[in-house]
Amino acid sequence: MAGAREVGPANPDERLEVSVRLRSRAGKKPALGAEALAQPLEQRKLLTRDQLEKQHGADPASIRQIEAFAQAHGLSVVEASAARRTVVLSGTVATMSKAFGVELKQFEHPNGTYRGRTGPVHIPAELQDTIEGVFGLDNRPQAKPHFRRTRAHASSASYTPLQVANAYHFPAGTDGSGECIALIELGGGYKPADLTNYFKQLNLSTTPKVSAVSVDHGKNHPTGSPDGPDGEVMLDIEVAGAVAPGAKIVVYFAPNTDAGFLDAITTAIHDKTNQPTVVSISWGGPESSWTSQAMTSMDEAFQAAAALGITVCVAAGDDGSTDGVTDNLQHVDFPASSPFALACGGTRLTATGSTISSETVWNELANNEGATGGGISDFFALPTFQAGTKVPPSANPGNHVGRGVPDVAGDADPATGYVTRVDGQPDVIGGTSAVAPLWAGLIARLNQKLQTPVGYANPLLYGEAEKAGAFHDITSGNNGAYKAGPGWDACTGLGTPSGTGILSALAPPKAQARKTGT
Repeated sequence: MAGAREVGPANPDERLEVSVRLRSRAGKKPALGAEALAQPLEQRKLLTRDQLEKQHGADPASIRQIEAFAQAHGLSVVEASAARRTVVLSGTVATMSKAFGVELKQFEHPNGTYRGRTGPVHIPAELQDTIEGVFGLDNRPQAKPHFRRTRAHASSASYTPLQVANAYHFPAGTDGSGECIALIELGGGYKPADLTNYFKQLNLSTTPKVSAVSVDHGKNHPTGSPDGPDGEVMLDIEVAGAVAPGAKIVVYFAPNTDAGFLDAITTAIHDKTNQPTVVSISWGGPESSWTSQAMTSMDEAFQAAAALGITVCVAAGDDGSTDGVTDNLQHVDFPASSPFALACGGTRLTATGSTISSETVWNELANNEGATGGGISDFFALPTFQAGTKVPPSANPGNHVGRGVPDVAGDADPATGYVTRVDGQPDVIGGTSAVAPLWAGLIARLNQKLQTPVGYANPLLYGEAEKAGAFHDITSGNNGAYKAGPGWDACTGLGTPSGTGILSALAPPKAQARKTGT
């Protein structure tokens, strides 16, 4: 980590768990090809979780290989999942170091100490076609939450999530019933009493049902500090729950490590009990802070979500076009930069009822109050759905053309932020962290109305929805290196939603005909 200092070897007797990610039994063949995923909703042929596991899960023989590897190196098998393509191993620093040919050390950082490594992870040659990635040898904080608090004197307006949904014309007569929204959280927690009081104040006709799932020993653990991750957790639940109160809200808590993050995502996607149809992620970090194996494995997990008809909404970051990196270059945030994620940028919104009087790019960098992330990926190529979108070259030397971020946007400026309740206190919070659960709630309501999952939304939104003018195009402002303008831009993507417009654009022709009586 930038600013970290090595202080010595890691304690050889310290116990840790490592997640070994296995290759798909189908090799590099995607679960559903790009052509299939780009089809209109009524023509898509999705997989069930059982079908995905059978066709693209880990081969049982591969799991047996890892179990034999563990036994040979004095490691214990904690868990093995063919669907998640993951085997969790337990052992000491000493045994793990020997098994994977690494030297684990202790580092000091202004934000705390962590166990880390440099150089490659080594695996036996006979496992090179079995193992895709090894996660958890280091436990440095991998991501940060993308929420921003307003200064007490800086709020020019604040809105409940319901008021924002009204401004964006979320479809009437929908509440997300029958859907499940998964929230990925890497710290903090929620207090049920706070949620009860908050939703009661909104006078919701339906009280959202919220539950927690533990991943890699993570758990619902409120810190009692509104400035900590509790703010993120409560914001996510309150926004998603308020705009889609009929949906089941399931919060997956995991440690803030690359292993924890990946395991939380794969656990949610392959959860046969809760069966999420939407995943909301408000955590991330600059692409430069991730290993290629982590980005590859997480992107593959999102591809699996697409094959199942799950939409993954991800916050695009709160530090403008640099994503907070101080190397004088532009960076985009991951996992928002995955082409299989719906990357959510931020605006500054002024609205009354269902009328928007002003909406510009969120940029308060001059006041050290953040700005929407956005730009051009250095890791992912330009996806097919953006081919006709006039994505500009990167502002970095070399002018690389890659995946453009974000795809869509929503109110994020803390000065026009969301009324929330955190650790017993009322609060106003913004950031692109609010936009991911907002879009997740919208997707849940669209799923309900369409009676089919939107799933991999990007080709649909860049296709029929864009053509139908189902977005409020944001043409004023910048996030540093990139400016807003007509059509897609690297600040707010396609724009903010007109929920009824998107619904109309995505509805199958027969459904549209029934509505018009033709």
